[in-house]
Amino acid sequence: MSIRDRYAPSPTGLQHIGGIRTALFNYLFARSKNGQFILRLEDTDRLRFEERYVQNLYDTFNWLGIKWDEGPDTGGRCAPYIQSERLDLYKKHAQDLIDSDGGYYCFCSTERLDKIRQDQESARSEGAEQVSQSGYDRFCRGIPAAEAGKRVAAGEPYVIRLKIPLGETTRFYDHLLGHIEWKNEDVNPDPVLLKSDGFPTYHLANIVDDHLMEVTHVMRAQEWLSSTPMHVIMYGNFGWTPPEFCHLPMVMGQDGKKLSKRHGATSIDEFRNNGYLPEALLNYVAFLGASYEEGRDIYTLKELAERFSLDKLNKAPAIFDYKKLEWYNGQYIRMKTDEELAALCLPFAKAAGLFGTGGEGSGSPSPEQMRVFTAAMPLVKERLSFLNEVPQKIAYLFADPEVPPAEEFIPKKLDLARTVDLLKICLDLVQPLADSPSDEAAENFIKAEAEKREVKLGDLMMPLRVAITGSRVSPPLFGSLRILGVARSAERVNRALQKLEGS
Repeated sequence: MSIRDRYAPSPTGLQHIGGIRTALFNYLFARSKNGQFILRLEDTDRLRFEERYVQNLYDTFNWLGIKWDEGPDTGGRCAPYIQSERLDLYKKHAQDLIDSDGGYYCFCSTERLDKIRQDQESARSEGAEQVSQSGYDRFCRGIPAAEAGKRVAAGEPYVIRLKIPLGETTRFYDHLLGHIEWKNEDVNPDPVLLKSDGFPTYHLANIVDDHLMEVTHVMRAQEWLSSTPMHVIMYGNFGWTPPEFCHLPMVMGQDGKKLSKRHGATSIDEFRNNGYLPEALLNYVAFLGASYEEGRDIYTLKELAERFSLDKLNKAPAIFDYKKLEWYNGQYIRMKTDEELAALCLPFAKAAGLFGTGGEGSGSPSPEQMRVFTAAMPLVKERLSFLNEVPQKIAYLFADPEVPPAEEFIPKKLDLARTVDLLKICLDLVQPLADSPSDEAAENFIKAEAEKREVKLGDLMMPLRVAITGSRVSPPLFGSLRILGVARSAERVNRALQKLEGS
């Protein structure tokens, strides 16, 4: 059997971790079986639909490197299926249900439906032991077909509802959860399939499209489990064979509650803007509810696809660990070449105004600034967790930092006067340090100078570090001196001496 699965988001919000986990698992499963991965936009909720959410979906897939396999041809490019372009199909199948007595016309007004809802809520709030009905009361289910047809022909507004068989049990198999039985009395009573505006609800369009697109496996979040009996009933009413179901465990925060904004970033845009790499996010999300090989954490997308299996999915909820994701991000950052890392960090540097406006266009670096920027990557690569940290960490290379207060220069157990003496020694050392071919050569040189002058190495280096970088904690000093060069480095030491001697 050829495997065909799909990711079918509703463009009513930004792509988030839960949705992308579903998309990724479907993508990996299809790739693992040499099958087809379909993208379908379920855009029938026109009240909440926004075009920017469609663009966000495309941007997210492009950033993550997830590619779908089929859809309408739009001039050489495979587009996703879009439900709002397939309305006639859904109307036809809704009418088929009417004709086969699997559905019926409902003429209830909005006011009547609101009254039903209010009465049921009042009964619950008054502590009724059992509310006889929850949801629609099936008022129109008994209308004779001939009468309903006349009312439709007369132009009376209507919706089409699914006729849930009463007094029966619906059974289906879930690959992760096993055999499931659901009493029909607990299924949403006779849900709307076709709305009065001619648009289908999610349930009708979803089932029709999955059948027509020959989807073999439906892999989605467990929050859809309660809708599955209704879908199985619809498959039966149409005389179709349902696909295989696999309802994925929820993604939870560390507190055991469903992942949400209170836990931190959840939309993919937020992760992207906060300096995460797509490889890191994909690699980590692939482990949210699935296992691969023991003792290994880092995989390419291709390697994940080769190892993905439904048998390795977990029933328990997946816990989203931001610290673990941060670790992944750092690992992938360190795999980049200096040039690759510079290109990835450049948008964050521009946004932070690191280059001022003196480059080639507002916020863009000049050739010399780009040289310095790329040369700075080895200084920070081992210390980065996120791409957006770079501008703050290397800002001292592009603009002279403010000279800190005198106490920042003074090593432990020394005083201001002795610190000034040490900084004057450092002034003599700037040229050989800045001209040294490597950190090792620079370190050997300054160690020899400290020994010759009978001072502690740390006491000699700390005032120099503060003078050059403006901070006691900074990227490597020797690399910073080489990037700044002799003249700029000496100028900073002199500025520091002027302030300290005037204190």
